[in-house]
Amino acid sequence: MTNSFTRDDDGRLTVGGLALEDIAATHGTPLYVYSGDGIRADYRNFAAAVAPVDGKVHFALKANSALGVIALLASQGAGADIVSGGELQRALAAGVPAAKIVFSGVGKSTAEIGAALDAGIGQINAESTAEVEAISRIAAARGVTAPVALRVNVDVAPDTHAKISTGQRSTKFGVSTAQNEAATLYRRLAGDAHIRPAGLAVHIGSQILDLDPFERAYTALLDFGSALRGEGLPVPILDLGGGIGVDYEAGIATDFTAYGKLVSRIFADSGFQLGFEPGRSIVANNGALLTRVIYIKDGDNKRFVIVDAAMNDLLRPTLYEAHHAVLPLAPAGPAEGLADIVGPVCETGDYLAQDRMMPALGEGDGLAVMSAGAYGAVMASSYNSRPPAGEVMVLDGECHVLRRQRNVAELLAEEVIPALS
Repeated sequence: MTNSFTRDDDGRLTVGGLALEDIAATHGTPLYVYSGDGIRADYRNFAAAVAPVDGKVHFALKANSALGVIALLASQGAGADIVSGGELQRALAAGVPAAKIVFSGVGKSTAEIGAALDAGIGQINAESTAEVEAISRIAAARGVTAPVALRVNVDVAPDTHAKISTGQRSTKFGVSTAQNEAATLYRRLAGDAHIRPAGLAVHIGSQILDLDPFERAYTALLDFGSALRGEGLPVPILDLGGGIGVDYEAGIATDFTAYGKLVSRIFADSGFQLGFEPGRSIVANNGALLTRVIYIKDGDNKRFVIVDAAMNDLLRPTLYEAHHAVLPLAPAGPAEGLADIVGPVCETGDYLAQDRMMPALGEGDGLAVMSAGAYGAVMASSYNSRPPAGEVMVLDGECHVLRRQRNVAELLAEEVIPALS
């Protein structure tokens, strides 16, 4: 289990000194529970690891965009890495200074770019010629200068799931450094009267556990940035993105020390300001999805533990074949046999875990799906008209409601039935 979630002397699963069973009884299930203490500690550990290079840290809101989580990290000095106009509004609402917001993503709309410029954010990472032209046009109409970094694609393929690998030229991300494409575009934006060149950005993917892809990508970025500087072009910032993975099976805290040493070795005395955009590595192991057993069903080949959480609450196992440990909230007995932990949704792919050794369980028993703090609630839906799980955060010994679970009446209130003849 993660360092934030431990068993007390009575064997109960706890977070921040509070029993998860008590939290589930108070707030209901399914329910996301975050350790604010753990999130704060992991952010501080990451910031300390990149402090030798004076790294500026922007938390990737796509991993967990709960306002309470963003506000907690902002209180620790974190900026925000956003990928939509909605995330821009979230970052500002949570107290992130506009100057500490970086806007990434390949498909920023005219309205989103305009909102970012109106807010005065610190950096827009452009990913195509068309986007650079759009930013220039929108900035000119407002009479402002847009701070633009160019996201480049250095063609590095990390060992991660294909759906979250973004560093190869075959993907939609960034402008290729091959055949002078990125250099030509950077020269163009550097000469644009409505753009202030902010530097270069790279992001090769997510859930990367090996440091070698980072080393190859960062070295290529440094070489490219140095070459542009050699032409006399201003390249103040190298934005290194995120991507540091977590150990989902062991559920242990990520050690940022080796990553920090790698960055220091590559960029020491380079003269570039460095930016970082961690997400998963800060929050994943500091969250759990609480659920209760509805029924136990013995199939022909295995046991099915049917619970009240489902793929609409946590999509990662279905979408990415992701592993999440599943632990009883009560003192754990000996393993009884293999079981699948499944939800009520009408899909064969609606499972939270498969072929797990589980203790004896009964109706009403509580379970925790671990390492669910990243890409959990943010990817939830109301599929099958199921309101997605609520969210709470335990911080300094108190449990705070971040977002209550909506009810079906609230889901229906969002819709309109047209007049039918």
